[in-house]
Amino acid sequence: MSLKGVILAGGLGSRLAPLTKITNKHLLPIYCKPMIYYPIQTLVDAGITDILIVTGGTHAGEFLRLLGNGAKFGLTHINYTYQEGEGGIAEALRLAKHFADDDKIVVILGDNIIEKSIKKQVDAFRRQSSGARILLKKVNDPDRFGVVSFEGGKIASIIEKPKKPRSNYAVTGIYMYDSQVFDIIKTLKPSRRGELEITDVNNAYLKRGQLEHSILSGWWTDAGTFDSLLRATNLVAKKEAKV
Repeated sequence: MSLKGVILAGGLGSRLAPLTKITNKHLLPIYCKPMIYYPIQTLVDAGITDILIVTGGTHAGEFLRLLGNGAKFGLTHINYTYQEGEGGIAEALRLAKHFADDDKIVVILGDNIIEKSIKKQVDAFRRQSSGARILLKKVNDPDRFGVVSFEGGKIASIIEKPKKPRSNYAVTGIYMYDSQVFDIIKTLKPSRRGELEITDVNNAYLKRGQLEHSILSGWWTDAGTFDSLLRATNLVAKKEAKV
């Protein structure tokens, strides 16, 4: 079964205003490249060349102008779809159903920047007969993320932004799902934020006993706030200096 990639690059990026008043958050620079370049390269480096970008807002056309057919990444084609408004990560992922077409998918948030390849973790997911796999990373501020607790080396629970985290392991914005994900999304109800939460998707797989995990090596950061945007830029600058 083939594996497809989905990059979620919608939303209004309101936490980065006024930078996002004239462009999409995912087109802002991270050191020497637009933010969206990094998740595309992450997928390509993992051997995934069939890619869908889910975008939205008033600047969606700029993705096509910037990326074209993806030739810069060695691709022959990039797929695009449009999200109306903001409804959460799971709501954006719902738009990938036609693209996935019953294949397994690797989903990455457009503002997630990582240091090293995820090919090893993606290959582990390829070998899974069914279910999902999430990538975890030990962090100093777990209360900002979905946090897992473990029992016997297996994930026991995932709690979104807990006040008292049970571990320092956060769920990164890289998720791997089989085709069941779209049936799961149909059953979700909006959270208090009025959004369909990706943590609820992961917990649904957990309840089915079909959730695996891998630990991400190297550094990882999002870039959705001024502080994390700066952090991502500094981390990438250091990495580029070593090349």
